[in-house]
Amino acid sequence: MTRIGFIGLGNMGLPMAANLVKAGYQVKGFDLSPSALQAANEASIATTNSAVETLEEAEVVITMLPAGHHVRAVYTDEEGILNHVTKGVLLIDCSTIDVSSARDVVSAASARGFDMVDAPVSGGVGGAQAGTLTFMVGGTDEAFERAQPILEAMGKNIIHAGGAGNGQAAKICNNMLLGISMIGTCEAFVLGEKLGLDHQKLFDIASTASGQCWSLTSYCPVPGPVETSPANRDYVGGFAAALMLKDLKLSQEAARDSGVATPLGQHAASLYEEFNEAGQSDTDFSGIINFIRNGAN
Repeated sequence: MTRIGFIGLGNMGLPMAANLVKAGYQVKGFDLSPSALQAANEASIATTNSAVETLEEAEVVITMLPAGHHVRAVYTDEEGILNHVTKGVLLIDCSTIDVSSARDVVSAASARGFDMVDAPVSGGVGGAQAGTLTFMVGGTDEAFERAQPILEAMGKNIIHAGGAGNGQAAKICNNMLLGISMIGTCEAFVLGEKLGLDHQKLFDIASTASGQCWSLTSYCPVPGPVETSPANRDYVGGFAAALMLKDLKLSQEAARDSGVATPLGQHAASLYEEFNEAGQSDTDFSGIINFIRNGAN
């Protein structure tokens, strides 16, 4: 039975760790939040008193953390993972962070002789709970082959995106596109309303015509057409606007570093920043349709 240390038991990490337990892995987890540790225990996940204790006897270590500086610290600080894991341990970081941090941490791990992949996810809390996440994985072929069966216990689509950091690159490119397409979908519905179009009629037409996209067909931002959309729950749950803004900011940071112009991505980031500043950070990102209705710039 493979022993896994899991650091970061938040909204995503907890159900991911729970699915590893269900798949027969022996999991020990840690989080700085006492409530997260309690929830983990209730989900039959063994917990520890520190990140270092989580590493004891681990054959695989998985991290799910908020930002790049957290990942750097947890791996490379004096009390970090790289100084406390034994030879041969596989390292998997599932956080969504900047590409530079991901590549630097993988490089530090490689210099110590460890296989490591960056493996951010798509699918949200629902996908984490259902075990249907998509993993975008960066790393060597050997590291990917080792990580794949572990990731398959938590997800449905496991895609090797290339070398170190390419998992993060794929994630931020995908979510930049998602943010842009959601704003476009919302604008289309708001314009349709002003022109007297029924929501369902517009959906029936656009979802089978050239305007179709995931933001429309799977996550429609108005109530009715897609039963599972957060629009039917007053935009509660789903993918929080704060997380969309985080990913859009990462995309713009990468665009600046790469010298690539992304004017639509930049405008999407600006709109989501205004939306968050208006007190909507916990609202599902599709709720930006109300912001657009009220005259967002």
